Parts: sequence; C-alpha cells; structure tokens
Amino acid sequence: MALPLSREEERVSMADQQNSKQATPNADHHPDMKIPDPAEVSKAMANIAERSQRLVSDFLARQAEHPEPAPTDLDPMHVGKAFMEMTARLMANPARLVEAQVSLWQDYMNLWQNTARRMFGEETSPVIVPDKTDRRFKDDAWHENEVFDFIKQSYLLTSRWLTNVANDVEGLDTKDAKKVEFYTRQFIDAMAPSNFLFTNPEVLRVTVESGGENLLKGLEHLLSDLERGHGRLRISMTNESAFEVGRNIASTPGSVVYQNDMMQLIQYTPTTEKVKSVPVMIVPPWINKFYILDLREKNSLIKWLVDQGYTTFVISWVNPDETLKDKSFDDYMLEGTLAGINAIQDATGASKVNAIGYCLGGTLLASTAAYLKATGQDRLNSATFLTTLTDFSEPGELGVFIDEEQLDALDERMQKAGYLDGGDMATTFNMLRANDLIWSFVVNNYLLGKEPFPFDLLYWNGDSTRMPAAMHSFYLHKMYQENKLIQPGGVVLQGVPLDLGKVDIPVYMLSCREDHIAPWTSTFAATNIYSGKVKFVLSASGHIAGVVNPPVANKYCYWTNNRKVKSPDAWLKGAQQHEGSWWTDWNEWCAPLSGPDVPALQPGSGKLPVLEAAPGSYVKIRAV
Repeated sequence: MALPLSREEERVSMADQQNSKQATPNADHHPDMKIPDPAEVSKAMANIAERSQRLVSDFLARQAEHPEPAPTDLDPMHVGKAFMEMTARLMANPARLVEAQVSLWQDYMNLWQNTARRMFGEETSPVIVPDKTDRRFKDDAWHENEVFDFIKQSYLLTSRWLTNVANDVEGLDTKDAKKVEFYTRQFIDAMAPSNFLFTNPEVLRVTVESGGENLLKGLEHLLSDLERGHGRLRISMTNESAFEVGRNIASTPGSVVYQNDMMQLIQYTPTTEKVKSVPVMIVPPWINKFYILDLREKNSLIKWLVDQGYTTFVISWVNPDETLKDKSFDDYMLEGTLAGINAIQDATGASKVNAIGYCLGGTLLASTAAYLKATGQDRLNSATFLTTLTDFSEPGELGVFIDEEQLDALDERMQKAGYLDGGDMATTFNMLRANDLIWSFVVNNYLLGKEPFPFDLLYWNGDSTRMPAAMHSFYLHKMYQENKLIQPGGVVLQGVPLDLGKVDIPVYMLSCREDHIAPWTSTFAATNIYSGKVKFVLSASGHIAGVVNPPVANKYCYWTNNRKVKSPDAWLKGAQQHEGSWWTDWNEWCAPLSGPDVPALQPGSGKLPVLEAAPGSYVKIRAV
C-alpha cells in the first residue's frame, strides 16, 4: 500500500528550513544545535500546564460523579498466576536455569571483548544481529557507534535469553505457557532501548539539533492523545484530519436502501450496462467498520466487484451503545444476514445471493448457512469466507485473552456498561503487534515530536467500534472458549441447532499465511467440515494486507491446491504458487455461479427506496 509520504516529507523539509532560520547562532554551542526562543518555550509550557491541569480536573470530576470501586482483582489478566507457575517449574529444575544463565554470561563476555576490540580499532563480527525486518535499529548509529552497538546487542542477547527461558519450561499448562510467552514478549518489546530518550541515538541527535523542541512537541502530542481519549491514552497513529468517511475513503458511489437497529444495507451504483443476475452480499466484521474493503478507489474490493459486473451490497453495522446491550448473536443473524438477504430480494428480485463473510462476519455467515440449511431455506447460492475461524481450538494469539477468569471479569465490565468499549478492543489487537502499533508511535510522536503520517489504513484501524454485551459474551464463551460451533448442535440460534457439516453450497475459503488473528492452519480445518465443494486459497501477508490486495498492485502471491487433503501442511506442500492477487482467482470461481447477465439496476429502482447516499450514517458513528 502506497503511503502519501511525499507531501509529508516536503512539509517536514519546510519546517526544518524555518527552524534553521529561527535558530540563534552561538559559538558556545554545537553549530547544529538550535537555541529555542525563550518566549515560545514559555508559551508552550504554559499551554502544557493548563491542559494538564484541565485533564486532572476532568478526571477528579468524573471520579466524584461516578467513583470507581476499588479493584477486587489486581491482576485482571491473571498473568501473575502463569508466571508464578513458570517460576515454580524453573526452580524445580535448577540445572537448566544455571545452564541458561551460564550461556547468557558467555554471550556477554564475547560482547564485552568484541566491543573493547572495536574501541581499539579492530574489525569484529557482531555476537547477535537484529532481524532484517526489525525497524527499531535502522539508524546508522546503532551499527557505527560502539556504545549504541553494545546497547543494541546486549538488549538482543537478554531478549533471546528471556524468550528461551520462558519458552523452555517443561510441564507448564498450555494456556499458561502461551500467556507467559505472550507477556514476556510484551515486556521485551516495552524495554527496547529505542523506546527511551537516553538510549535512542536518533532521539538524542534530534534533541540536540532542535534544542529539545522535539520533547516539547512530544509532550503536546501526549496531552492531545490523553484529551482525545478523555483521560485514557489514545495514541494517534495517523493524521485524522486528512481523512473523511464518504469523501476520500469509503467513497464508492452507492445508496443505503434498507436499515434497522443493527445495520444499514448499501447497494452500490453499477458501472457496467449489464450485471450478473445473482447479487453479492458482503458481511464484514462488526469488530471493525466495513470500509477496510473500500479505503480508496485503487485498493477497494467493493469498487473492483462493481467493475466486474456484480450487483454489490454491503452490510454496514451500527456502532452500538448501551441501548443495544441485549442484542445477541441471534439478532446479528436475524437483523443482519437474513434481513440483508430479504432486502436484496426486494431490491433486485433475486431469491439467492453469493455471500462473502470477512473474519467475524464469516463466522456469522457460516452460522447463517447452517441455520438456512436446517430450516430448509435455499437462500445462499455460494459462500466465500475471508480469514474466518469456525474451529476455535487453535485461535492464535487472541487465545491468550480467553480463559474463565478473564471472561468472568470481562462479562462483569460489559454488564455495567452495556457494551465492550472500542478502546479495549483496539488495545488488544495493538498488543498483538506492539512494536508496529504501539512503540513505533511512542518514539515518533512523543520522543521525536513528529506528526504521524496520513495513512488511510491506520485511520480505519483507529476508528474503533463497541460490542454489545450479550452478543460478545456469547461469542467469546461459545466459540473461543468452548469451541461449540464446530460441534453438531453445539450452537443453537433461534431454537435451531446448527450443523456446519450439512452446509453443501459451493464454498471459497481465503486465508492468509501471516495472519495472527485467524491463523491459516486453524481456518483450514473447515475444509474438512462442509459437505459441499470447497476451494481453499492461501494468500501471502496478513489478516488485512493479504485480503486487500488489488490486482493492479501486483504485490502479493497466493497458493492453490485442488487436491483434498486433511492437514494444512500436506496442503501447502502440494500447493501451486501464483503471482498477483487472489481477487482474479475468486472471480473465475464465482462468475460461473452468478447466473446470466441482466440489465443493471440503479439503487432505488426496485421495491426499496434510497434512504441516503453511501456510505450511510451508521459508519460515521465513532466510539470516542
């Protein structure tokens, strides 16, 4: 995905020139060091003090009006229990711990010797090097300066030691082992020397050159993020003023033709004279907003589908508040997928749809398909599942947050508020990639004092949504914790037991090789469940980039294998790699299932009138 960096670089360059003009030369200081204007510093500090005081006052006022009860559980994630168990296991095998400690000291001895030799001008090979994809140490000083090279290598050695110790504990419960591994990585990422002023060479250099102006700006950014989060830190990942839903993102022409409490149904304006007679209905996840599939014209799956001659409908879920706390998973099916199919029939006259479900939307689509089969309703012509879990036995890193104690605490919080706050969801997902989605912005925004780049994907990522209490509790307990959806009759919706094994419509499954939210080896399990013909396709990259991969980008490849095999490893071993986007492969699969071409219909020309222009009003409701 191309970033609009050229304008930003131009703006930064202009700012540097202005700073250079404002700098006061002084022979007693470093020639590159800027002496800030005392009046400007005083003004900035006064502004910071005023805003800080206001934040504290607002916090105290909220506490007085709605006092928070003292926490009954000082460890809501129950991390301490897992680490205590790990410590006990380590103490039971002191020889292994001593062996690991000796190995670490040997590595440090080699590092000290190499550093000393470098300081005397000798060429030495590093004891350890960062991964090629690790952007934290891209500044030249991390390699060229002996001190910073020592700091970097000592951090990497300690990180490797901590990781090995945490991952090499015998007899630890599987859930505890994963929790220890996950939170050890969180600690390691947080303690990186790049995250601190005095151990980050780039930050030190910028601080000297700007006379500390970067730190003042960083403090202002920190206060702005606290203000945006109403006292809770909400890190700015992009310049939000650069985007507007409906103007330069989510801007594919269309109309809202149906709505209820749960969703708006968008029908997109055709760009071809004739269209395929079977419409497409996209069911996005309600954990995020639908316009990840319609960011910009060049990478919009929705726009591409319309241009291929598909009459395209998208469900735009409401961002629920406490009034919808009792909305259940049943309601998402009744007022979401089933209501959408009925509305599409009214709009086009088509009795069936080719449905596409993404992530949680795919889980709902699978449930809907089983419900329709059990009730004898022939409404789905085919189903496409994008990065969709139905077997939750191996849910990936999200499983760290799923256990009885954590779910009980979460249920209690959701019952009080009526929903799960969007900020909680955002924090959870950001933790899965903390270096990219947390610490890189801490360094850029707060230490370097830079403005975040305007990036459409990160704007979408920050546009968080809430989860109704009843639905989210059901989803986490029945699927993530108990893995009931995969069991015949394990999940009951509207009094109807669901059996995915009886779903016999054509199915296209797309998974992504680097997906950390819906691991492809877990999603693959569904290929052996559905009784109809299933095509499984594996895309390169992750949960988002692997899906939003337009053919014009020619960026990622994908794999196919027409043989039916039981295991994901066997499937990949016999798979054929294809360059380009899976979109074209899907089109070749879906076009024969889409009926003959018919004249295109404009939104509002059927039984459903136009209610408002796309992308509608529901998608514009923000969580904060």
